[in-house]
Amino acid sequence: MKKLLLVSWMVLSSVLLIAGGDVSEKLPTVAKVPNKVCNTDTVYVEKDAHLMWQDARYGDIEDAAYKREHTAKKAGTHSYAKGYCQRLNYNGYADWRLPNSDELLNVHRKFGQVFTHFREGDFWTSTPAESGKYYVVFPADAYRYRRNPKQSNYIRCVRCLDKEETK
Repeated sequence: MKKLLLVSWMVLSSVLLIAGGDVSEKLPTVAKVPNKVCNTDTVYVEKDAHLMWQDARYGDIEDAAYKREHTAKKAGTHSYAKGYCQRLNYNGYADWRLPNSDELLNVHRKFGQVFTHFREGDFWTSTPAESGKYYVVFPADAYRYRRNPKQSNYIRCVRCLDKEETK
């Protein structure tokens, strides 16, 4: 019995030593982590055009929808894109809309990349093209192209700035 008790004590002591068992009552202090949520509702303000652009992160869900002709979050068909922008409540505003082709062309022709979150794919506009199609803008070359409204493309909403917001 003494042997069993001695062996048990040695095994338990070894486990505590190997596992880093600190039996002292004084534990080290834990660093305080700020309870701050990152602001994901970023925008790009285009003061010269009096426009505020949605600048939300695009992820795997949108990329898959774009590539596979599905609809999800910030990618989808033209009718989905219009509804998405109309229902959008973002950065404290609810008056978002799908941009027209001139607005989207203008913002992508600016020097450098103005958006924090961007994709190199077509973005829907509200501008109709002939034969029942709608224009999209490809950011890399800042040109517009005709697309079937049933195709899936990326979505970036815009809103008009009030006079007070442009100051």
